[in-house]
Amino acid sequence: MTDAAFIRSLPKVEMHIHIEGTLEPEMMFDLAARNHVRLPYRSVDDVRAAYEFADLQSFLDLLYRGATALRTVRDFDDLTSAYLRRAAADGVRHAEIFFDPQVHTERGVGFPVFMQGFAAARTRAEQEFGVASSLIMCFLRHLRGEAATATFEEAKPYLDQIVGVGLDSSEVGYPPSDFRQVFESARNVGLRAVAHAGEEGPPAYVWEAIDVLGVERIDHGVRAEEDAALVARIVADGITLTMCPLSNVRLRVFDRIEDHNLARLLDRGVKATINSDDPAYFGGYVADDYAAVASGLDLDRDELVTLARSSVEASFLPLDAKGQLINEIAAVA
Repeated sequence: MTDAAFIRSLPKVEMHIHIEGTLEPEMMFDLAARNHVRLPYRSVDDVRAAYEFADLQSFLDLLYRGATALRTVRDFDDLTSAYLRRAAADGVRHAEIFFDPQVHTERGVGFPVFMQGFAAARTRAEQEFGVASSLIMCFLRHLRGEAATATFEEAKPYLDQIVGVGLDSSEVGYPPSDFRQVFESARNVGLRAVAHAGEEGPPAYVWEAIDVLGVERIDHGVRAEEDAALVARIVADGITLTMCPLSNVRLRVFDRIEDHNLARLLDRGVKATINSDDPAYFGGYVADDYAAVASGLDLDRDELVTLARSSVEASFLPLDAKGQLINEIAAVA
């Protein structure tokens, strides 16, 4: 079995995947034509040429522009189905999918539209591809905590379809503590909590996400390495970092995959998982990220198995489902 085939054969969970970031240029153009949306690009090649990002903000600007093509229940169904089909081919058995309601509600597309589209695709994917999934509702940092609280109120009729809340978008200048109230409200109704922190923002944001927001996972978290006490806290509390190596390189957090700090953090006892973040924009789905770290960081098959096992252990799946997937990983290994 080749390394690529081995990676795809490993049952795994993907838990740092933004559904809006799976909108491939071809689908973007198809949806824009279907919905009579005018895009600022003449062709798919023009879109791909725009994928040279200077930083996180320049990427987000492009992401939000592309999302304007998403208008109908069918659009969100098509988008989610395409991702889950691709994830199945990469060995993903369960996906905990981020979605950004404010990206859509800000332009007049409401919860009934995208939630219905997500639900249809998720049900069909489990039946057809064998991929289960859940949804994590993320709040956009740059819209601040008050807007997040209003979005949470809008989401209340759909909380039975949502497993947790998260925090994403522009990081620098928008500390996690601004969102204390909405995260407390979410935990009070039984939702799990995660947050992007320590990607471009400082280690202090990781501390806040843990101590103020009460998160169970840190999304990215690469800059935690700069603070030895923070790394010790992450290890002691068993907090998992959901890492996205190809994304980090494309956004110039690291110059090369060989410079990524995943292996160094693993050596210090940190639990981490491999994910694809916004794969349509960063040039690789989750198996590509596994392959990149295997090659660039010289990880052997046992280390890849550990990463896959960590993805199951850090997931929000029930214990019996986790046990089943752990046994399937052991069989492959």
